[in-house]
Amino acid sequence: MKIRIGLGYDIHRLEEGRKLFLGGVEIDFPKGLRGHSDGDCLIHAIIDALLGALGKEDIGHHFPDTDARYKDVRSTELLEKVMSLMSEKNMEVLNIDAIIIAENPKLAPHVSRMKETLGPILKVEKDSLGIKAKTNEGLGALGNEEAIASWAQVLVREIK
Repeated sequence: MKIRIGLGYDIHRLEEGRKLFLGGVEIDFPKGLRGHSDGDCLIHAIIDALLGALGKEDIGHHFPDTDARYKDVRSTELLEKVMSLMSEKNMEVLNIDAIIIAENPKLAPHVSRMKETLGPILKVEKDSLGIKAKTNEGLGALGNEEAIASWAQVLVREIK
């Protein structure tokens, strides 16, 4: 049986006039993440981690920002496509551990909804999906509320 890990990272600038989506959840905040899609950096980090575990190219290769089909698309839809690829490769998710780094908004109150949204797509129970919200202690672009970043690590296995 194959067991693999994958690591993903993503960062997007905060911008006025956009909705903020993280972990597939819309969060009330005056700024959103700039991106070709909805900019959901948590899902993008998870996607890159899953693609890495499969030995595939990164999210930009599979969903290029030059392709109009992905303009303003919800990242949950992209994650569903990657999960279809996982199924085609006879792989399943065992565990995901992720961190979102944002000074504001405060994200801890939203983590449960993120797990409720992502769990069914990833086909994992809530206790197999770790999502932690951290600040950057006021340092750099993240600390100055110019951007939000996410890291994700996944553990997947081959289905016999």
